Amino acid sequence: MSSPVRKRKRYSLGQNVQLALQVIILVAAVVFALFPIVWVASAALNPAQSMVTQSIIPLLPEVRVVYAKQPGTLLQIAAPNGTRVERSAELVLLVEVDGKEKELRAIKNGYVENIRVSVGESYAEGDALYDISSSYFINFDTLLNTPRKPFLRWMFNSCVIASLSAIIIVLITAFSAYSFSRFRFYGRRSLLVLILLVQVFPNLLALVAIYLMLQQIGNHIPFLGLNTAGGLMLVYIGGGMGINIWLMKGFFDSVPRDIDESALVDGASHWQVYWYLILPLVRPVLIVVGILSFVGTYNEFVLARVMLRDKDTWTLMVGLWQYISANFAQDWGVFGAGAIIGALPSLAIYLMLQDQIVGGLTQGAVKG
Repeated sequence: MSSPVRKRKRYSLGQNVQLALQVIILVAAVVFALFPIVWVASAALNPAQSMVTQSIIPLLPEVRVVYAKQPGTLLQIAAPNGTRVERSAELVLLVEVDGKEKELRAIKNGYVENIRVSVGESYAEGDALYDISSSYFINFDTLLNTPRKPFLRWMFNSCVIASLSAIIIVLITAFSAYSFSRFRFYGRRSLLVLILLVQVFPNLLALVAIYLMLQQIGNHIPFLGLNTAGGLMLVYIGGGMGINIWLMKGFFDSVPRDIDESALVDGASHWQVYWYLILPLVRPVLIVVGILSFVGTYNEFVLARVMLRDKDTWTLMVGLWQYISANFAQDWGVFGAGAIIGALPSLAIYLMLQDQIVGGLTQGAVKG
C-alpha cells in the first residue's frame, strides 16, 4: 500500500500579509520593551559618562592627557598613580601658580596614571601633567566606592523598608480580606466601596497632609516621624492596603465555605480555621501581594524624597536621583550602573516566584 500523501497547507496572499504584520508588530513590541534596558546597560558601560556621546554600543575606554594651562610648580600629589578620581570632586595635584596655591581637580571620572611632574619641579604652559584613563567598569567602581554617596547603604535601606512594609501589608490585608469574605456585618459592602474609592485618589494629593501627620506623630513617637524609616513604612503600609484587599478577597471567595463549616463543626475556632486551613490554600495570592508591595515601595520616589532628609536615611531611588539632578550628563553612566544593580532584587524575586505570581493573579478571578 502506498503511504498517504500529506497535503501542505497553503496560505493565501491575505493570510501571508496578516502573518507578516503580526510578526512585525511582535518584533516592534519586543524592541520597544527592551530598548530602555539596553540603553541603560549601554550607559552603565560607557566610559565617557555622557549622554552626548551615548550609543547602543559603548565607546572604547580612552586615555586622556591633562596639559597645564599655566606655568607653575608642583607642590603636592594628592592622587598618586592608580587612584580612582571623580570629575571636579577629587583633588589630583596641588600647584603654585603666580605665587598662589591652586588645586587641579579631575576633569573626568577615571584612574590617574603616569604623573609626569615631580614634587618641587616646575612646568611650562602646555606641558603634560598626568594621564587619566577609563574602563568599561569605571561607573560601577565609582558607584560602589564613593564615600560621599553611599550607594550600598541606600540599597540596604530600600530592601529593609520594602521587605518589612510588604510583610506587614500582607498580614494586615489577609486579616481584612478574610473578614470581608467570611463574615457578614453591617456596612460591609459600603466599606468595601469606600476602600476602593479612597484608593482611586493618588498619595500625591495628600502629600502635605501626610507630611504634617508624620511631623505630629514624630513629636510623640520619634521612630515614626519624619526622616525615619518607620515613618516612611507607616505611609507605605497605609497606602498599600486598598486594592490588595480586593485582590485577596476574590481569592478568599474562591475557597469553598465547606472547609470552614467542617472545621467549625469539629470544634475549631475561627482563628484556627483562618491560620491552619485557609492561609495555606491562599498562599499564591499572599505571595503576589507581597511581591507587588515590595516592588511598589522599593521603586517609590516622591514620598521618600519628601519624607527623608538625611543622606544616610535615603532610599535607593532618592540616592540615584542625586546623580542626575545637578548635572544630567556628568553622572549618567553612574546612574545607569546604579539602576542595573538596583534592579537585581526585584528581578530575582520575579524569577524565583513567577509560577506563584501567575497562579495568584488568575485563580482569584473565579469568584468576585
